[in-house]
Parts: sequence; structure tokens; C-alpha cells
Amino acid sequence: MAAYRVRVRTGTAPAAGTSDAIAVTLVGTRGRSPRTPLDRWGPDFVCGAVTEYTVHVPRPLGRLLLVQVHKGPCGGLPESSWYLETLSVWGQFGDTAGDTAEHGDSEDSGEEEEDSEDEVTEDEGTEDEGTGDSEGTGDTDEEEEPEEEELEEEPEEEEEPEDTEGDIGTATTGDPDDAAHAGPFHFPCYRWLEGYGTWELPEGTATTPAMERHPRLQRQRRRHLVQQRRRYRLAPFAPGLPWALPHGTPLDPDLSYSLPKATAFYLRGSAANLEAKLRGFLARPSSWPSVEAMTRVFRCFHTPVTEYVVQHWQEDAFFGEQFLSGVNPVLLRRCPRLPPNFPVTAPMVAPSLGPGTSLGREMEAGNIYLADYGVLDGLPTALIDGRPTFVAAPLCLLHQRPDGELRPLAIQLSQHPGPDSPIFLPGDPPWLWALAKAWVRSAEFHVHEGLTHLLRAHLLGEVFALATLRQLPPQHPVFKLLVPHTRFTVQIGALARRFLLNPGGVFDRAVALGRRGLLALVARGLRELRWRSLVLPRDLRHRGVTGTARHHFGHDATKVWGAIRRFVGALLALFYPSDGAVREDPELQAWVREIFRRGFLGRRRSGVPSRLDTVRGLVTFVTTIIYTCSAHHAATNSGQFELSAFPPNAPAAMREPPPRSKAALSEREFLAALPAMNTTATVLAVLWVLRNEPMDLVRPQTHPKPTPKTTLGPQNHPKTNPKPHRIHKLHPNPPQNHLKNHPGTPNPPQNHPGTPNPPQNCPAVLWVLRKELMDLVRPQTHPKTHPGTPNPPQNHPKTPNPLQNHPKTTPKPTPNPTGSTNSIQAQSHPKNHPGTPKPPQKPP
Repeated sequence: MAAYRVRVRTGTAPAAGTSDAIAVTLVGTRGRSPRTPLDRWGPDFVCGAVTEYTVHVPRPLGRLLLVQVHKGPCGGLPESSWYLETLSVWGQFGDTAGDTAEHGDSEDSGEEEEDSEDEVTEDEGTEDEGTGDSEGTGDTDEEEEPEEEELEEEPEEEEEPEDTEGDIGTATTGDPDDAAHAGPFHFPCYRWLEGYGTWELPEGTATTPAMERHPRLQRQRRRHLVQQRRRYRLAPFAPGLPWALPHGTPLDPDLSYSLPKATAFYLRGSAANLEAKLRGFLARPSSWPSVEAMTRVFRCFHTPVTEYVVQHWQEDAFFGEQFLSGVNPVLLRRCPRLPPNFPVTAPMVAPSLGPGTSLGREMEAGNIYLADYGVLDGLPTALIDGRPTFVAAPLCLLHQRPDGELRPLAIQLSQHPGPDSPIFLPGDPPWLWALAKAWVRSAEFHVHEGLTHLLRAHLLGEVFALATLRQLPPQHPVFKLLVPHTRFTVQIGALARRFLLNPGGVFDRAVALGRRGLLALVARGLRELRWRSLVLPRDLRHRGVTGTARHHFGHDATKVWGAIRRFVGALLALFYPSDGAVREDPELQAWVREIFRRGFLGRRRSGVPSRLDTVRGLVTFVTTIIYTCSAHHAATNSGQFELSAFPPNAPAAMREPPPRSKAALSEREFLAALPAMNTTATVLAVLWVLRNEPMDLVRPQTHPKPTPKTTLGPQNHPKTNPKPHRIHKLHPNPPQNHLKNHPGTPNPPQNHPGTPNPPQNCPAVLWVLRKELMDLVRPQTHPKTHPGTPNPPQNHPKTPNPLQNHPKTTPKPTPNPTGSTNSIQAQSHPKNHPGTPKPPQKPP
């Protein structure tokens, strides 16, 4: 007779406990235990409970492989969901019976054929892009589009039958290290268990398919992936866009917002709309009477940065600084020669350059930059309040002075030069020059929201997240690296399609492109996207801004990228000692192939790898995904409200066509071209919701400290505290629950399935009680992000100019065992763009 001690940890989220009957079956290399109910006197699995039980078996089970968790009805009580964090098992010490861990046992000796996803395959070719190291310059003339079959509904896959062997196997050969099988064995779950059924939790040690020797675990991996592909089926949302979950698909709680985050999200939206309604802005489709009147809408949304924007939006220095450290710092490029459709002459810009230099000299010195918005040319626009709106595709030439200031030299509001497309200069009448800059800022708003933010940070991030869930089992080391950074990625994508991209949604009501134009922009942007633009060092080199002065985004992002890459490289080297190990990992190759096909639509000229052949290529690929879902998203999302809410600085919908002459304008004519009051209020409310941090954010340097492993046997037993997994070498003091025993979400989304829907009619009391409600739902004991998330740079100290006076150095991120946004996040983003002071928690 042998005994095993089982410790069960229930999550701390609201309603995480359950009253259902719980039982477990332990499965080891020499058999399985009887189904054992977990029951003590009183409630067992309440919120935050850590309970221990004893499981008796006739003989030791050897090395434990997995635990089956059974959930069934309990008397006449209704079914209740259960958030199970982890399950740990300790066994009898000193067992020296036989074990067949490496050769299979009497029950699991029959290895079945490996499953493969039943999709139409295509010739992957022999191009060098597959290594993940090439920059993908897109030299091929013809673009290979996906096969027609790939656009059809995904085929069904047959699932392997569950193993139903008897209770206990028989020992065969001896194992001198069998005493190590006393444990502890850790079986992470970190998800909601809904309904009645059986869930299999494999032992948490990170393994690749080549490292998984036992037939039972091999079958479990394949069975899990088939179930995941059935659970998360993909479909095209719109022509030319990355694939996603079908529109309207209800999200299971493992992908949904946590209850604190959902509550705060909807309360913020309701409060912002309520404030706009109370002040009457949403009912005024008219122009602003003056620029001064615009500032009134900011009284309840005041931050230090918005105040700075209101005071300095007309300054050329502030206009130029936003290209380097604004919310879209990925467009500007060095200009060694003028494009043929931008006929700027040296005499035009001589007054702005000053004496002793010329346009040609400044180009040779590398001081001339170009912002080209040609991607907007010819896109359809929407009708707002019954009148047309307009979007330009401008070209903006800028000059960096010796002191580092970046100032505009010339602006052309069309890609087609001619008499009707004049070139505007700083010496033009003040309101005309202000209007020309406003048109550039409007184009910047559309490119930022449609391509830099929506496409790169969300739509592609959603493909990364779903491909990871569908093609990688929880034991895979790449799964463990990525899961923290894709937290809530699928949920926010679903919300965007529901509220922003739906017909009649925010884009149709407040943005010039509207839904139709935005989808066309995203499709065009994805068609023109190149892999090098996602790999930060290559992108900076390609745009020629590597050494640009005051490029605070580039300076800080390079440090964050380097920290992520060093950590990813060190960790993956433990599992992929050679390039051959990468090539021979079928799960990894299926994951990359799905990202290539579903995210980038199989376009080879994009340079996106369709397979990985080297360790270096794998490290670059994983680093790019983590950076995109975390640091890139933070830089392009968190400063939206501060820099884009004031209409003249980022007009969402221009109501007059671009000026066709250089006649002087008045302030009234300038305001007539800007968005109306109701449009401004709608955009402001949306940006206010997006800029606020999640209620369950785990800040840098606040992760729980590692605790020594708990031992249940004799303190001096040599096998009680076994040597840590070799992955612990990355940390001098390895945490107990990291990659070795943590395949699930380290900072799990612990919201109850009953997450509230956005209120239709928000009562006015919500505005009064906003702070109290937020404090009430703020989780004081929420599970922290796993101590493996690289810490983003800290917010820089407040300065009079939050963009120009940004320090050139930031605290170096600390690489930790699980990666980064989202957060992957969990996505733990820097909540402000570099140089942006941290906003207050609530408006004054």
C-alpha cells in the first residue's frame, strides 16, 4: 500500500470556488490510482482555498505523468464553475520498485499514429525566408496568394479515444532512481472548469515533442491539440484581413476579461459617455465656436500631458517631436533624396533652414526626414451626420536642427503634385499653415489607429495568441514563453469588432474613413507589410533612424528588445541545442505555418517565415511576437488619449476638402474643417477608455518573491527536495512555480463566466460612485504575474515638455523566466509612451 499527498489550490478571483463533487485519478508510469473523491468536512474548494488530501494505492505508481480531475454533481446543488490554479502531488519516499518510464508500461505500450491537422498542404518552397533570419525584401515579382481551399471552413479532425486502462499496472524492471518519484509533481491548470466532465493535467515540466518519450503523454499532447483546434476555429473576418474567431463567437472565460478588468472597462466607457451627454456635446453636430471652447471638454479628462498639448499644439517643434516620441513613432524615415512626386525646391525651404546651409547639404548630412502617408490615397470615406468627410494622403518634409529639434519644412496634401496641390511652408499665413499641419495630423491619426495599433498590435497579436493555443500544447516551452503576453488579446479583438468595426459603430459615427475605409486601409497595409518592419532593429535600420537624436522611442525600445531577445535566446537554448532540433519540432513548424497562412495570408513576398530552420530564426520570431504584443502595444496604445484627444492635434474626421490654394484663412474657417462637437466627444470617450490601465495590472517590481519548496516528508530526506530543473540556471534563486510547473497562464484571466455586459443606460450615480466602485473591484490578492515577465521601463520623471525632455536612459528591464504584452502581458506594458508622465488614476 502506498499513499500520495495531493494539494489543490483554488483561484482567488470572485466566484472561483465550486460546490461540485471533485475527484482525481493519478496516472503514473506503472499504472493509475482508483478514482478518489476529494472531500473533507466543510467546504473544500472555496475562493482562494489550499486544501490537502490523501490518495491510497495498492503499490507506487512510479513517475507521475498526469492527473485526471473529475467534476460531477453534488447532491441537489446546481453546477458551478471552478477556477483551478494548480494541483501538486507528493508520494511515498524510498520506493525502489520497478519503473518503465523510458520504455512505456504494460498499459501504455501501444503507441498510436501521430495526429496531423487535416488541412490542405502546399509546397513551402526552398526560399531562405524560412530561416527567419532574412529581412524579406520582397524581391519576387509575383505574389503567392493562399490556395482556394484554405479560405474554406476548416475541416473536422478525428480525436483519439481517451485511455481507459485499469487502475494499477504491474511493475517490470527496477529503477535505481525510483525514490525521486516521491515528488513533488506539479500539475498546473490555471483555467476555468465548466460543466461536468474529466480534465487531464499533464506534469508541468517544459518539453518539446522530441523530449516527450512516454507514449501516454505523446497521445495526450495530440489529443489536446485536436480539442483546441475544434474549440478555437478560425475564419476570415473581412477580405484581406488576418483570420480570427468567427464574428459573434461567445468567448469562454479563459479568454475573457477578468471580472475587475471587465467592470472597470464598462464603467469607464459609461462614465465617459455620461459626462459627454451631461455637457451636451454628443447632441451638437456643429463646429466649435473657438479653439478656447475646445478646452472645456477636457475639464473632466485632464492630465498633465493633455494640458501641454492644448498649450503647444500650434508649435512646429511640438509637431515634429511627435514623429519621434508620439504614439506612432514607426513612420518617419530619413530622406537622402526627394521622391519624384514631392517637388520641393531649395529656395522654398531656405528661410526655414537658415544661412550657411542648403537642402542638398542637409540631405547629405542625414538631417532631412520624410513622413509619407501614401497608404491613404484613394480610400473611401464615410458620411457623418449627413455630410461628407475627407482624408488626405500628405507628404511632410522635416529638418532636424543641430540642437535636435525636428521641425517641418514643407507639406503637400496629395500624392499627385500640381496646381491644385500646393506645397505649404512655415512662412504661409498662420491659420493656413496650422490647417496644413492639422491635415498631416489627421492622416497620422488614421494610419496610427488602422495600421500601427489595430493591425500590428491587435489583429496580428490575435493570430499569434490563437495559433499558440491551437498548435502548441501547454508543455511546450514556446507556449510558456508567449502565454503571459497574449492575455486578453482575443477579448479585446472581439470587442473591437463588436463596438468599433461593426456597421454603425464608432468608426462609422466619428472617423472619416468609416468602417469600409478602415477595413480597406488595413487590407492594404497588410498587403504592403514586410517582416523587417516587425523586427525592431531591422526596422530602425531600414528607416535610417538608428542614431537619430531625441528619438526616445527608438532608444528605449532598443533596450527593451535587447532584454527580451537575450532572455528568449538563453531559455530556448536549453530546449533547442542545434538547428536540427528546430527543424524536427512538428508542433513548432505547425505553429509558424499557421501564423504565416492565417495572419499574413500566405504572402511570401512579405518575408514572413513559413517555417523555421535555425535557432537564431526561432529566437528572432519569438522575440518579435513578445515585443509586438507587449512593448509595441504599450507605446502605441497608452498615450492615445493624451496626444490624440485634442481635435487640432489629431482630427479624426476633416469636414472640408484639403485647401487647393494658399489663400489666408481665419480661425472660423480653420475650425469649420475640424471635427464637429459630437464627433470630438465620441472619439474622446473611446480614447479615454483605451488609455486607462487594467484594474488587475501587475506593476513592475511587484511580483511575489520566490518561496522555498514545501516539503511534506522528513526534512533531511535526500529526495524530498530534488534538484531544480536546469531551466532554473537563469535565476540565482529559482521560483517554485515557473516554467517547470507552469504551462498555463501565469497571470490567469480569472473572471467568472458571468462577466457583465456593457450597460445600455448608465445611471448618473455611476459617475459619482466611479472611484468607490473601482476601489471595490480592485483586486488586492489577485494572482500576480508569474515572476518571469520582463519588466518594462519605468515611467520617466515628469518634465515641462513630456516629449522633448525625455531622459536618454531608462531602467534596464529585468529578464525573468516566462518572457515579456499582452501582459502578452500577462501583458505588463509600460502604461505611458516613453516621455509621457503617468496620468492620475481618475480625472479631477
